[in-house]
Amino acid sequence: MSIYKDLRLKYKNHQLKVALTKAKKVLDFSKIPYANKNVLIIDSIIPEFDKDSGSRRLFKIINILLSHGFGVFLIADKKEYKYNTDYVAHYRKLGVMVYEPSIDQTGAFVTKETFIEAILPKIDFAWLHRADVFKTYSQLVSSNKSIKLIYDMVDFHYLRFIREWENTKDSKTKMEAEKYLDIEVENCRLADKIITISEQDKNALKEFYSEENKMVTIGNVHQFLDVEKTPFKHREGLFFVGGFSHKPNQDAVLFLYHDIMPLVWKKNKHIKVTIVGSYPTKDMLDLNSDRFKVLGYVEDISEYFNTSRVFVAPLRYGAGVKGKIGQSLEYGLPLVTTPIGAEGFDFKAQADHVIDTTAQGLANKILKLYQDETVWKEVSEASKEVLEPFSISHIEEQVLKVLK
Repeated sequence: MSIYKDLRLKYKNHQLKVALTKAKKVLDFSKIPYANKNVLIIDSIIPEFDKDSGSRRLFKIINILLSHGFGVFLIADKKEYKYNTDYVAHYRKLGVMVYEPSIDQTGAFVTKETFIEAILPKIDFAWLHRADVFKTYSQLVSSNKSIKLIYDMVDFHYLRFIREWENTKDSKTKMEAEKYLDIEVENCRLADKIITISEQDKNALKEFYSEENKMVTIGNVHQFLDVEKTPFKHREGLFFVGGFSHKPNQDAVLFLYHDIMPLVWKKNKHIKVTIVGSYPTKDMLDLNSDRFKVLGYVEDISEYFNTSRVFVAPLRYGAGVKGKIGQSLEYGLPLVTTPIGAEGFDFKAQADHVIDTTAQGLANKILKLYQDETVWKEVSEASKEVLEPFSISHIEEQVLKVLK
C-alpha cells in the first residue's frame, strides 16, 4: 500500500471512530450471547434477501440455523463503511449477532478482523459464502484449529466465466475463468465441507477436484404458493427479474430485446415486456420504451408474478440454480428459458414447452404459451411437482448434514 493510501485509510478510520463515538456505537465483548454451537457466516455483503437469489438462499439458511438453536454471527466483507442499517436491524431482530463498525469499551476501533479474533474461540463452524470470501478469511478463521471450515460456492464461478467466454470469446473472461478455477480448487482443498448449489455444479467440479465425500448440495429454498391464481385471460405481458450487478442477467435482457422480441413482435406487436431488477445499468435503462419497460428495483414483485402471462429468462451463460426460475414456479407462472436457466430443475414432460436455445425457438415457445390457454394451464399446474426438491424440509436436512 502506498504512503498516500495508508494515510488516507488512517484518516478515514479516524473520522469513522469519531462518528461512532458520537453515535455511542459501543460493543461490549463480555455481553455477547453465545449458544452451545455457534456459526460464523461471512458473505460479501449483508445478505439483501429481497434483491438477489444468493442472499435469499443464505437468509433461509440463517433461519434454519436459528430454528435449531445455533448461535449465528454475520459479517459482510464489503461496504464496511456504509452498511444498510435496515438489513442489519432485520437480522438482529431475528437473533443474529451482526458485525458493524463500532468501538469497544476502551475506545478502540473494532474492525472485522478484531471482531473475528474476539469471537473465534467460541465458534464451531465458519460458513464462508462465495469464492473470494473463503480465500480472504479461511486462514484467519482456521487459527481456531477445532473450527470446521465450510466453503459455500454459491455457484461454480469457473463454470460461469468459461461459459461466458464460450459465448463472447473475450480473452479477459477466459483469464478470469482460469483465475477462479485456481481459487476454487484451492478453497476445496482447504475446506472441511464444500457446498454446491446443484448436482450439475457438483459434477462439473468433480472434473477438477475429486473428494466427493466432502461435497453436499444445498440449493435454493422454494415453496409452491398454493393459492388461487389469476386466470389466463386476466393476465398480460412478459416478465423478467434479475439483479443487474450480475452480468448474465444483463446479457439475457439484451438477448431478449435485440434477438427474441423482434421475432415475437412480428407475430404479436401488442405483447409488452416488464424488466425488474436491482442496480440497473445505463445500458439497461436505455432500453426503455412503451412496450419494453425497465423498472429497476421494485420492493414487492408479487404483483408481476400474479398478473404477467409468461416469465422469460433467456440466460446464455451462468452457473448454479437460478432463483428467478424458482420464483416463477412458486407462483405457477409458466416460463420460457434456456438450458442454462433450467439447470437444477427437472421439468419432465413440460421441458418441450419451456426450454430452447435459439432466439427463434424461444420466441416460438413464448408465443405458444402466450396464446394457448390449454398449454399454459398444463405448464402452470406442473410447477408444484418441479419444486418438490427445493422444499424447506429437504434444504433443512442438507444444512444439518453439513453441521453434523
